[in-house]
Amino acid sequence: MSHQAAKRVYTELGESGQDPRAVAERLGLLQVSDQAGLTGWVDEVLAAHPEEVSRFRAGEAKLMGFFVGQVMKRSQGKADPKAVQPLLQSRLRLTAGTGAP
Repeated sequence: MSHQAAKRVYTELGESGQDPRAVAERLGLLQVSDQAGLTGWVDEVLAAHPEEVSRFRAGEAKLMGFFVGQVMKRSQGKADPKAVQPLLQSRLRLTAGTGAP
């Protein structure tokens, strides 16, 4: 859960008295960090931005922030950004030279 999400849960706890995890689940604030959950979003982002993928592979490492941001947007903030970056790096290396993102 992000810091911002934790603040929302804390506010709700005072009002509802529920279990913190139940509040976070009800508000849809739990982050997804498992590879299976993240891979779909990562693959969708890479497929949607082939030009940026090519530029990244040509050496524009600063595009990693763009890709992480796009995954966060696609996941509606539910993806764990710390887990997204290594997965993106892996997927970008894995598919390099194959013509597929």
